[in-house]
Amino acid sequence: MTETVSGSVGRGGKRASKGLKVRRIHTTPGVHPYDQVRWERRDVVMTNWRDGSINFEQRDVEFPDFWSVNAANIVTTKYFRGAVGTPQRETGLRQLVDRVVGVYTRTGRENGYFATEEDAEIFDHELKHALIHQIFSFNSPVWFNVGTASPQQVSACFILAVDDQMESILEWYKEEGIIFKGGSGSGVNLSRIRSSKELLSSGGTASGPVSFMRGADASAGTIKSGGATRRAAKMVVLDVDHPDIEEFIETKAREEDKIRALRDAGFDMDLGGKDIVSVQYQNANNSVRVSDEFMRAVEGGESFGLRARLSGEVIERVDAKALFRKMAQAAWECADPGVQYDDTINDWHTCPETGRITASNPCSEYVHLDNSSCNLASINLLKFLREDDTFDVEGFVKTTELIITAMDISITFADFPTDKIAETTRAYRQLGIGYANLGALLMATGHAYDSEGGRAAAAAITSLMTGASYRRSAELAAIVGPYDGYKRNAEAHKRVMRKHSAANDGLRGMDTLDKPILAEATRQWQECLRLGEKNGYRNAQASLLAPTGTIGLMMDCDTTGIEPDLGLVKFKKLVGGGSMQIVNQTIPRALRKLGYQPEQVEAIVEYIAEHGHVMDAPGLRAEHYEVFDCAMGERAIAPMGHVRMMAATQPFLSGAISKTVNLPESATVEDIEQVYLEGWRLGLKALAVYRDNCKVGQPLSLAKKGDDAKNVKDVKDAAEAKAAEPVVQVVEVPRPQRRRLPNQRPSTTTRFTVAGAKGYMTASSYPDDGLGEVFLKMSKQGSTLAGVMDAFSVAISVGLQHGVPLDTFVSKFINMRFEPAGMTDDPDVRMAASVVDYIFRRLALDHLPYAERAALGVFSAAERAAQQRGEDPGAVQEVIIDTAELAQSAPIEEKPAAPAPAAVPTARENGAAPALESHQGRTADAPLCLTCGTKMRPAGSCYVCEGCGSTSGCS
Repeated sequence: MTETVSGSVGRGGKRASKGLKVRRIHTTPGVHPYDQVRWERRDVVMTNWRDGSINFEQRDVEFPDFWSVNAANIVTTKYFRGAVGTPQRETGLRQLVDRVVGVYTRTGRENGYFATEEDAEIFDHELKHALIHQIFSFNSPVWFNVGTASPQQVSACFILAVDDQMESILEWYKEEGIIFKGGSGSGVNLSRIRSSKELLSSGGTASGPVSFMRGADASAGTIKSGGATRRAAKMVVLDVDHPDIEEFIETKAREEDKIRALRDAGFDMDLGGKDIVSVQYQNANNSVRVSDEFMRAVEGGESFGLRARLSGEVIERVDAKALFRKMAQAAWECADPGVQYDDTINDWHTCPETGRITASNPCSEYVHLDNSSCNLASINLLKFLREDDTFDVEGFVKTTELIITAMDISITFADFPTDKIAETTRAYRQLGIGYANLGALLMATGHAYDSEGGRAAAAAITSLMTGASYRRSAELAAIVGPYDGYKRNAEAHKRVMRKHSAANDGLRGMDTLDKPILAEATRQWQECLRLGEKNGYRNAQASLLAPTGTIGLMMDCDTTGIEPDLGLVKFKKLVGGGSMQIVNQTIPRALRKLGYQPEQVEAIVEYIAEHGHVMDAPGLRAEHYEVFDCAMGERAIAPMGHVRMMAATQPFLSGAISKTVNLPESATVEDIEQVYLEGWRLGLKALAVYRDNCKVGQPLSLAKKGDDAKNVKDVKDAAEAKAAEPVVQVVEVPRPQRRRLPNQRPSTTTRFTVAGAKGYMTASSYPDDGLGEVFLKMSKQGSTLAGVMDAFSVAISVGLQHGVPLDTFVSKFINMRFEPAGMTDDPDVRMAASVVDYIFRRLALDHLPYAERAALGVFSAAERAAQQRGEDPGAVQEVIIDTAELAQSAPIEEKPAAPAPAAVPTARENGAAPALESHQGRTADAPLCLTCGTKMRPAGSCYVCEGCGSTSGCS
């Protein structure tokens, strides 16, 4: 896309005649990119999942006709600026893109990035074309802030620093709060703080870092509940040689035991429940910084020294293998801590003369200097897959150049939350280009995610992206100068470039997809080394792989970041309301690529639509099953498959990878140990794990456990505890007597609809005490369904009259899954896993007290709303404040026309997670969105809501 006209300029200086010579990629001279798109007007209305009320409404918004309803809804609600209903409100995508790109182009022009005015115009047009065609996206803070009267914050990722001084610790609290208030996340390493085993100068004992984590956790929780509808995103890191490392490792596992005890005592400990706030350390991800020395001690079964913070002397020796086991045990119990491989991270560090890398952002993809930040952008890989299934290598390189240029320009005009972060970021200019839709690209081209061919393609693409990025960074250094810290780090930076290039040389092409990519990557690295030797580099960091949560939805990506597909079916929103379940569109393309005929493709797709998987699909060969393996489902990708994919791409990234390795509920502590060990051996920089259903505050973990299992760490311990119980004498229990209802009894009839299936329920009660009879009617009299429902009603009624408590029936029948399942017309039970699930939730709401329902996880709409506000369950007034929504009122530089209202379906009707659940008969182990109530889905090491675009971490 560009070539360099050589020259130099001081920092912030202007150039009149030298700069980048920009060539066109997709645009045409004399034609504005907006004129090459067919635009259409739409209405956007978002409804509240609790009671169906409208919480967002904007009519007549303008988007390209190829944008999905979901993408348009998310951009309208999240990124449009100006107060809704005022003339200042943005009313279309082109206004949003104009606001953002205008600042980039103007800043580039003023700071000498372009050779001529024509080059600036081409840059402007190409950037606009790429954004409106969903070829890439900047991270969310860019869309929130650029071009408004608010601070021009463009970074989503921050790393802070804390010293062993009370002033520094209190400053940490303050800085974190400022970052959280802006909707971003931060990470910090607490290893400089003296341990609880060391003395203060006054003679007393130090508090230790874990004690100070309590205050930071409370601060994060307060800021979240006071102004945000997403969890505060933060990372806390502690070095493995810190004397308080065991306490740090077990911190969240102990809290999980507390959650279980409180839950079994009847407290509401679900995610977002009113009592969960009493538990500590829930607002942060924890990671242990392990060294090569420690990992070798683990392998060799040797002891390992814990060192005093000030003197560095060993004050205690521990069994390395036992300590490692505790890490894996804690992660097995509650998914924390993750691991960060310190020596690997710093071996790939471009600026070691400035300082070591000690921490990461909350999702672990940004690893660089303390008190720094990184702005992100992600490329939609599927946009570069041609109709003939070849990869558009030239277009990918040119697009990478365009994005790196724009990202570097953004640092020039950006604002930052603290002076220290501003100083470091402007001096080192860290960028984070990455991609999304890798999983969809591999499937569409007939590659299994966990295969040599899949990994070869991913490695080649990643190498090409980073090689082209650093080559462009070297070209920018010739125009506007290298980063300020380059001179003192020049040799180290060039050494890391050679390491990247050598890793690329070690790759071998597998097929027609990756061979041309690899050939171009080799050329890019050769040119990168040549230009870097001559010019230096403009950026200390160029690439990483972020979660791409909200922006992935904005780009209509099927998969996020480096992730595989979540499942083979999903929901698609329809214009005008409603939604439909569809088979992922990459599947037919993959089948055609694998050589199946149209009629075979049709039959297989039909089978997938019905069953949600490919096992035994008609005509599908068994050797092709692996192509359709997903993160969840009948053929879920094995944990080590995720680790191997990360290892294939890591050598070609400046930063790290946001990804959680998911393990099944049956996984053992040894399995997690193996994952952590292999991550180190394969050269990863960071790794997090999640065992399905390991946390109480998740949908599948609400079943009550017997008293003998409380605080028991695993099944083996539970069995031993059971065996140790004293033998008790068995006494004969009198046979229960049936207590019949009187002839005249109070009753309630409820008409209900579950996924379009209508029915009636009549519940009769004893005049003085409780439910005693249930009648259900569905379908026509004489049909099989009507007969089964009659028999079921009689069985339940007889049980109630013989004294079986209603809560026993509720605990057995809620979450039972079969068709029909889906949306209901009941505001208190918006989604039902089946008719039976709905019936017993409704009975519980009508006939059980709050305390009993809370233990079962059944709440009314009003109670859920009150819990979100931290009020008593009786409170029904709803107030939701969103930091992103507050930013919508920020004045913008240009004043577009005013909007007005309309109607779309509720967000809860949509999402890949509900589609998976309906096919798998199990609940996806992910939280509900605190904004709209939709089941979220994994995005890297975070979660993203497909209904409204909210994330639990980086956007």
